Amino acid sequence: MIAYFDASALVKRHVDERGSPETLKFAARADVVATSLISRAEVAAALAKAVRAKLLEADEAREAQRAFAAQWPDIARIPATEALVSRAETLAWEYGLRGYDAVQLASAAWFQESLGTPVRLATFDKRLWHAAKRAGFEPWPEKAPQ
Repeated sequence: MIAYFDASALVKRHVDERGSPETLKFAARADVVATSLISRAEVAAALAKAVRAKLLEADEAREAQRAFAAQWPDIARIPATEALVSRAETLAWEYGLRGYDAVQLASAAWFQESLGTPVRLATFDKRLWHAAKRAGFEPWPEKAPQ
């Protein structure tokens, strides 16, 4: 199985929260895990936000960031090109997505088309999950996030 993880799914691999154990198992079953290059900034921003919201202690967030950085070389990364961002622009309008979510969907679509094989898009973002389903992906988890 080929998996594409957005930032919300990547964070769950390094922070113990609802959905983390299942996410780790899903990633372990994947032959390849891919993400957009922008996920690097998105994961850092999510961890920093969790500290500001007092959901994580600063040392926990920094450890999660280090673990993510150590794993980064093993993740296939989809570059953010002019063509990809143009496609994301269209997807943002079509599915009512935020900017980075549109880039994530465009990246997953580009990756799937490049491989010529189905890709499972892992996300815990409700709007992106539904957009992925409408775009022809089999999103993961099986049920839409709340």
